[in-house]
Amino acid sequence: MKKIPSFTIDHIHLQRGIYVSRKDEVGGETVTTFDIRMKAPNREPALGQGALHTIEHLAATFLRNHPTWGNRIVYWGPMGCLTGNYLLVKGDFSSEDMVEIMKETFRFIAAYEGEVPGTTPRDCGNYLLHDLPMAKWEAAKFLHEVLEQIRPDNLHYPQAETE
Repeated sequence: MKKIPSFTIDHIHLQRGIYVSRKDEVGGETVTTFDIRMKAPNREPALGQGALHTIEHLAATFLRNHPTWGNRIVYWGPMGCLTGNYLLVKGDFSSEDMVEIMKETFRFIAAYEGEVPGTTPRDCGNYLLHDLPMAKWEAAKFLHEVLEQIRPDNLHYPQAETE
């Protein structure tokens, strides 16, 4: 079987950041998929499931209600490896285009107080798996260590070494 593109990224050298994972044409429009990488793969502990689930609820709610970006957001959800999230946006965008909205999103999560949206048995398939304190801590860490100090190697995938 052919290896899918996300398995061809050099995870050994991949830094935390915002990356264009792929661009697809859907119904005549471009959909850009972003890799919002919160943890250095294989070099630091993955995000806790409860924290990541809470980040998902808060980020998806914030982004879909955003006055500028809300109508462009297709999806926000966790990566299976628990090192970040995928963001799908209607339109042809670069990683640089997403820096400010990601800063807004992670500021929102880091400062969030109150009941996490969608955390009742009626609203969520695993409503008990949430950890707001850790979600806030992880969001603040990503915001301060990566987003507020963004560099080119946090915005463009590492080049694969040739053998």
